[in-house]
Amino acid sequence: MRELKRIAIAATVLVQTAVIAQTSSVSSNIFTEKSGIGSAGIEKLVLSPKEQLEENIEKMKKDPLLRNATWGFVVYDTKKKEVITGYNEDKPLIPASTTKLLSTDASMALLGGRFKWITQLEYSGTIDETGTLNGNLFVIGSGDPSMGTGKAGAWSYSQIISDYLAKISEAGIKKINGDIVVQTAVFQDVRLELPEKIVWLEHNNYYLPVGNTNNINPKNERIAVKAKSVFDTSKRYFYVSPYMHKMAFTEKFEANNLITTIPAAPALLANNLRASLIKNRIPISGKVINRVTDPNPEERQFLAKYSSPTMVDIIYFTNQKSDNALAESLLKTVGFYKTGNVSLESGRETIVRHLEEKRYDFDGLVLADGSGLSRANKVKPISQVKFLADVMKEKYYDDFLKSLPIAGETGTLRRMFKSGNNYGQIFAKTGTLNGVKCLAGYIKTRDGRILSFSLLINGYLGSVDQIKARMEQLLEPVIDL
Repeated sequence: MRELKRIAIAATVLVQTAVIAQTSSVSSNIFTEKSGIGSAGIEKLVLSPKEQLEENIEKMKKDPLLRNATWGFVVYDTKKKEVITGYNEDKPLIPASTTKLLSTDASMALLGGRFKWITQLEYSGTIDETGTLNGNLFVIGSGDPSMGTGKAGAWSYSQIISDYLAKISEAGIKKINGDIVVQTAVFQDVRLELPEKIVWLEHNNYYLPVGNTNNINPKNERIAVKAKSVFDTSKRYFYVSPYMHKMAFTEKFEANNLITTIPAAPALLANNLRASLIKNRIPISGKVINRVTDPNPEERQFLAKYSSPTMVDIIYFTNQKSDNALAESLLKTVGFYKTGNVSLESGRETIVRHLEEKRYDFDGLVLADGSGLSRANKVKPISQVKFLADVMKEKYYDDFLKSLPIAGETGTLRRMFKSGNNYGQIFAKTGTLNGVKCLAGYIKTRDGRILSFSLLINGYLGSVDQIKARMEQLLEPVIDL
């Protein structure tokens, strides 16, 4: 009897255990389904790269640093010709130095990657048996924006003069009865107003990007030195002095308009050449004179020429360093070679016409300059990405792509994207003004596709570094699209 009772108890326990186990299994399945925990549930919680990117956009919208900002963003599939995702992509915004994408593209398209500026040395008259040149030397300029600067591998003035002196000596010239005539028939005496709403740079200072100004009283000139304090709020106008031939500034500018001229590089070269001739015991009786027009040209003989770096080299330097002076000169150069006029307006018209002929979508474009210094510039993010996609079809695309800074590695992007997925995968032009931060270019995805993107932020709060960090966070998922 006792044994039967023990068996009954054991059976009851077994039944209860089975029921509990079954109940537990059911509860567990219900918990997994409702909570999302389990293999199927985990997949639902993981966001796709596109979803993550869109979530990042929502975070940007709510960011306190951007609450008063106007910004636009778009990622574009360059092969399918369609928008992947975006925000305010049709909003015209200040592009800052991403404007250089237009001026450098137009220069490559209209002038070619092998284009060079030539500065030629010639002479008129005759050389007698004593080695005396009874005539003039001529320095013929073509608007070379890099001459004497060392930019993009350009020669210094001393290197050019050394070569010129060697050619003068080879010609048997030991004395010169004449002048050194500077002729800049390409860039004649054109006075160019700075773009409207030119940007105040660094503590209320004006930057005159294209060089000399002939409206500065030399008595007011001061050699440019580093500011004593970052809190110095005095207003200054910086330029290359035509008198001291050094970077200078003035605190007084009394003209009605800010006026600049093409840098007088050939004139500076000619003055240095004259000094070097005397130093090397080649007497010269005359002086350096400028001749804009030459209605009765003298017969001249070739002596030497200096060639600038190629357009490919100039554009690489311009985009890597975001060089404003070179960008402005490129704008004027394409204007001259297409219209015969070297004005700012002709440059702008030439670039806009180039965009129209290529049927680029630049609705709403306002092009005020070639560098992006002006706040009058406006462009839509969608226009930038479509433009960048179309450039990929051009024969110069590889050189254009190589000119762009690489994330974490080169140029103005070397300090961004140092960590994370996008290191070395973004090729883009940066843009920075007071309260404006921009980035536009290409992203190479993990599967080898090339996407174009544009991110233009206007009117943000906080520091540049804070905005850079947010740009990096926003773009993090793009590599996996």
